[in-house]
Amino acid sequence: MQNNTRLNNSAVSIKNLNEAQYAAVTHGEGPVLVIAGAGSGKTRTLVYRMAHLLEQGAAPESILLLTFTRRAAQEMLWRATQISDQSCRRVMGGTFHATSNMLLRQHGHRLGFGSGFTIIDRGDAEGIINLLKSSLGLSGPGKRFPSKRVIINLLSGSINKARPIEDLVFESYIHLSEFIDDFHTIARHYNQFKIDHGLMDYDDLLINWQRLLVESEQARREVCSRFKYIMVDEYQDTNLIQAEIVRLLADDHDNVMVVGDDAQSIYSFRGADFYNIMRFPDQFPGTRIIKLEQNYRSTQPILSLTNCIIEQAEEKFTKKLFSEQEDGIRPVVYPARNEAAEARFIVDTIKKLQDQGTDSTEIAILFRSGFHSYKLEMELTSRYLEFEKRGGLKLTESAHIKDVLSFLRVLINPWDNLSWNRILLQLEKVGPKTAQKILSAIKEEDDPLDALSRYRPAPGWKQSFQRLLEALAGMRRPGLTPAGVFDLVLEYYDPIFEKIYYDDYPKRRRDLNQIKALIGGYGDLQSFVDDTALDPPESAAMEEEDGDGKRLILSTIHSAKGLEWDAVFVLGLAEGRFPHPKTVPGEQWEEERRLLYVAATRARKQLFLSYPKELMTPDRKFLRTGMSPFLREINPGLYEIDDPAPIGRPSFTDFDSAIPSPAAGKKINSARTDFTVGMMVRHPFFGIGKIKAVPGPRRVEVHFDRHGDRVLHLDYAKLEVME
Repeated sequence: MQNNTRLNNSAVSIKNLNEAQYAAVTHGEGPVLVIAGAGSGKTRTLVYRMAHLLEQGAAPESILLLTFTRRAAQEMLWRATQISDQSCRRVMGGTFHATSNMLLRQHGHRLGFGSGFTIIDRGDAEGIINLLKSSLGLSGPGKRFPSKRVIINLLSGSINKARPIEDLVFESYIHLSEFIDDFHTIARHYNQFKIDHGLMDYDDLLINWQRLLVESEQARREVCSRFKYIMVDEYQDTNLIQAEIVRLLADDHDNVMVVGDDAQSIYSFRGADFYNIMRFPDQFPGTRIIKLEQNYRSTQPILSLTNCIIEQAEEKFTKKLFSEQEDGIRPVVYPARNEAAEARFIVDTIKKLQDQGTDSTEIAILFRSGFHSYKLEMELTSRYLEFEKRGGLKLTESAHIKDVLSFLRVLINPWDNLSWNRILLQLEKVGPKTAQKILSAIKEEDDPLDALSRYRPAPGWKQSFQRLLEALAGMRRPGLTPAGVFDLVLEYYDPIFEKIYYDDYPKRRRDLNQIKALIGGYGDLQSFVDDTALDPPESAAMEEEDGDGKRLILSTIHSAKGLEWDAVFVLGLAEGRFPHPKTVPGEQWEEERRLLYVAATRARKQLFLSYPKELMTPDRKFLRTGMSPFLREINPGLYEIDDPAPIGRPSFTDFDSAIPSPAAGKKINSARTDFTVGMMVRHPFFGIGKIKAVPGPRRVEVHFDRHGDRVLHLDYAKLEVME
């Protein structure tokens, strides 16, 4: 093949592609890394690359396309067929796991297993873990042991992240550290069980594919000679095993094209390794790097801001997205007084967008963690706006939240049998039949709560029943605030909660703490319970207002990757919330920055970034905060400020910064001079200020009397040292 060949009457024409896409599509022999910025047409590039290979005479069966979803592979193959007039039926396109399955059935005998192995899914794997727990004497009456789900999470996580089980336990399940030896025992027996019964789970498919290429020279020669051209989509999402497989597949030709965006690597919790894409040029010497920087999704004002976000990244392939849509509305930053005000701003703005003709399905509200949207969910419900939430449960869909809300509901409505049933089933030795007997005895009474106190329990559950009665009596005391009632609910529920959700109650407690903070803002219990009922009370009226049934999208940022909307809101961009408060400088900090970049690049026409200047902590104390350090790094000329303050304009960071900072006096070297904490400097726009901290290489945080705290990049800020 010849590089940059242009064919007469070819579908692969510069007319159909921009210059960078054309360069990637017509690349000849050897490795190529395509850094595809958000909305830059990476799928189009892969499709035309396949068509080009076929037009140049490559045999369809010599092309291998690896993706992360079967749908993506099928779409690309179909599109390539449409534009090339050649069938891609014999092109091998699919996920890593599907391709492994095919190859292992053909060559697995070289590792000692036949082609008749059975692939087991997550449910099958958990069933095996349950059997092993029982056979090893780790479960049974009176024994407390982690669930099958948690064990599988640990075993799979250890493989995908290439980390020891104990590291994962100490990181996410510290309360289960006493079981580390048992986890290793289960892992050994689990692997042997699969071997004995001819089974493979999803992780085995990758591990055995890698083993096949490493341990069998003959299999490696056969596979590598078959696939002469390898393409990989979303390379930034590969784990170490997948990256090693790609390296082994191209062992004798290096004809590899990987497409991805280092700036959108946000799945480390699944095992994705950011450094796979950064290391690619080293693993494939002579790699040609092509950057797709023309964006076909967003307006230039949005791209200018997103470029500024990722410019601050410590490690990256430098690129600058641009668009032919030069006109557009600048992004808006909204510093809200608190979470309630932030929710009102978002809903008010959504109403305006709808009035201006923006379809509900073209509006998305994104957030870092699922529980960050709880206040917004209540506001949307009270304003009769339907929504669909992705990536995290709605407020009342989590089992532990349903548990605590059931107490509040029976206090308001003692005849709520659904809530009563949930409460009664929490009692030791009380099953569905016993719960129904109790409900039958109290449901016809004028005061079911009073009638419950006259019920005669069996000796086996008398003690827990008496504890419930005492707790309910306390909750009914006159004069209690909603927050006071909730405290009593938690006091009763906490030991039950830790027992029922033993495996992950520390994570679930975060949701309870969020409810605890939310209820503190209510004056009566009825209003709070009503607000948590996410189904609108008058659905018929809702259908009249939004007759087509289209809904807004609420989504975690992780679940929004790959999607786009006309208008995007990113909420909760406050210190202590974004990045996550436990994030430390380094790889975690940089992934949080990329997470904001992914969120902002979902917007086509309008982008709104908001944060509360005051948060309520789980112990109901008000915490004053400022904007996320990632927002502070953005040039203020790239966005509009929608400041709700009627008089004056408060500094966005008029409170102590929560950014980890070096000790006072620590120096850094810049291209201009040495800057130290305490030094007086002059900025051409912000005026005279004092260096407050040095949050990272080539950055300083300066306090300006008139503009508050600003994080400035020394490569761009023109700082003059005051003598």
